[in-house]
Amino acid sequence: MSECSGKAGSCRELGECENTSGWQEYQFADVLVDGNISYGIVQPGFHTEIDSVPIVRVNNIKDGKIKIEDVLKVSSEIEQKYQRTRLEGGELLITVVGSVGECAIVPDSLKGWNVARAVSVARINNAFDKRYIKYCFKSEDLKFQMYGKTNDTVQPTLNLSLLRSLVLSIPPLPEQKAIAAVLSSLDDKIDLLHRQNQTLEAMAETLFRQWFVEPARAGEPHAGGEAQEDWAEMPLSRIAKFLNGLACQKYPPKNDLEKLPVLKIRELSGGVSESSDWATSEMNPEYIVEAGDVIFAWSASLMVKVWGGERCVLNQHLFKVTSDEFPKWFYLMWCKHHLAEFISISSSHATTMGHIKRGDLDAAMVNVPSPEELKEMTKQMEPLLDKQISIARQTRTLEKLRDTLLPKLMSGEVRVEFNTAQ
Repeated sequence: MSECSGKAGSCRELGECENTSGWQEYQFADVLVDGNISYGIVQPGFHTEIDSVPIVRVNNIKDGKIKIEDVLKVSSEIEQKYQRTRLEGGELLITVVGSVGECAIVPDSLKGWNVARAVSVARINNAFDKRYIKYCFKSEDLKFQMYGKTNDTVQPTLNLSLLRSLVLSIPPLPEQKAIAAVLSSLDDKIDLLHRQNQTLEAMAETLFRQWFVEPARAGEPHAGGEAQEDWAEMPLSRIAKFLNGLACQKYPPKNDLEKLPVLKIRELSGGVSESSDWATSEMNPEYIVEAGDVIFAWSASLMVKVWGGERCVLNQHLFKVTSDEFPKWFYLMWCKHHLAEFISISSSHATTMGHIKRGDLDAAMVNVPSPEELKEMTKQMEPLLDKQISIARQTRTLEKLRDTLLPKLMSGEVRVEFNTAQ
């Protein structure tokens, strides 16, 4: 790789520019204000008092962001005992139990919030760029230090003493800022694309509900209610083919060239990674998953998604949903419509891993409009879905670029041009 674009300038291979002199190793405690780091509140609850305080938990911190959905609160009386971890904005939050090492910078909008016990609060010294320190926790070196030092319990834990002792490789401040600017620009673009797709999904959901769920309204011939009286009713299993995946461990790759990653529930949620399994690419084509295919996880964590990743092999416990008769948006939206019902069915099974059966697909009914009406609906729905698939591909490309650049930038193998006067 020769160059890459970023707000801070271009990236160059180490051999083409200055070496890493000026980079120093610091313990994490050295980058903290007064070397202090703290755990949060022991046990947040479901308090609803007006004066209760929202709490950031481990599950709220993912992909470098703080997700404010599913937030618990604690009474202000309890929170008063934990003023040390009360958020002011700008702190670095690091998960130390379970998903160890997930971290995010606190936005000003969360000022006054607090954190749960499994989250540590670190205030970064102004001599260091907090965004750069956040990306250090995504580096392979720091991951190795953290995972190698966590205990062997079922739920990994990184105590504060070990956290303080982690060793970070850090360049001068201007280069820290430049590296962080390049990576942040990619993350910001990825975040924007995710939000665009969420908007498109919401638009598609609104149209679907108007046509098939909400009561008929004057001037809307494709709405529900009376407009459905002449529509056919079919089971979900009739409008699409639900192909179950393979036990891919029975199809190992023959060599390093003729292989594809295995799509499991984990990959459907978080994408293909280095920890993904592999299978031979010499597979019946119907079990190959391409970007844009509709995938339905029918066991454990039930979900329906349009796959936006790379070419892979369909594993068991996943359906690839297709149809030769109906458009993709139609069976996709009906699968999503029945998902809550399927989750309820799955939860009711007295097994260690909930699931649904073929009979549940037979029992889920679908309203099918006339071919003429379906054609008119498709004119509105198809562009929304095509745009979602296109954005998913763009997102994956940027994620690959970021994931390729990050270890090179954080090790000094690739350098960023920067202004020493910063």
